[in-house]
Amino acid sequence: MEKIAVVTGASSGIGREVARALARRGFRVGMVGRSEVRGADAAAAVRADAPDARIETFFGDLSSRAEVRALAERILDRYPRLDVLVNNAGVHLRRAKVSVDGFDRMVATNHLGPFLLTGLLRDLLVKSAPSRIVVVASEAYRRAGTLDVARFAEPGVYGAGGSHKVYARTKLLNLLFAAELADRLAGTGVAVHALCPGPVATGLGRDLPVPSRTGALLARTPLLRTPEQAARAVVRLAADPGYDTGTGYHPSVRPARLLRASPAVRDPELRRAVWERSEQLVGLPSR
Repeated sequence: MEKIAVVTGASSGIGREVARALARRGFRVGMVGRSEVRGADAAAAVRADAPDARIETFFGDLSSRAEVRALAERILDRYPRLDVLVNNAGVHLRRAKVSVDGFDRMVATNHLGPFLLTGLLRDLLVKSAPSRIVVVASEAYRRAGTLDVARFAEPGVYGAGGSHKVYARTKLLNLLFAAELADRLAGTGVAVHALCPGPVATGLGRDLPVPSRTGALLARTPLLRTPEQAARAVVRLAADPGYDTGTGYHPSVRPARLLRASPAVRDPELRRAVWERSEQLVGLPSR
């Protein structure tokens, strides 16, 4: 039986390498990106390495609820099943921007968009079980501070260092989402994984000021992983038949092993509150 995977943020970086690796493993791969030009180039690169693979491209801005809904409809129309969903897309914006729906754009792209897309594809993933959902998060979540559930998506001025704080908040939201999703999918055959791929040389911080991009981290460039190296852990969680598919948060080490999550991620009331607030913000019915 042909296996099908959808990878967001697949036009470049980790997402493209994940798509490439899954295609080499024989998956039919849906590559999701914002730019048709970059998406077409990425798809061509993957086809060059896996000429027999079936590759499709999908386009949509994850910061827009309408575009995410349209994206999900196209995926559901195209695929009769879905074995793997990799929520990889993310941004780290230098300045605060407002999404078309009035939310902080970084929060909308990194959390609300993946939350909505997963919710819309949930029934197909359950129908296709055993299946897997992989959320690409970050150890940066530990710097998020206290989360205001009622206001986490509100736009505002970032200020000095504020972009890093908001990015960390989006990564905490990723983990709270993944943990709660795992609980809600228990017994369905859908495994949920979240991981930190480690420091990776990608275009994620292209919008950041030069000092932020070329400071201590890039001064240690040899320590940065390539997108191909970072993709290995994602692919293992997504597709390795010998890997324990029990839910977990995995660090940026090889081989992956379970990390002790922070008290915030282990707080069931916080997870539930974030889930319910996210449902309200994206317009999903409670489930």
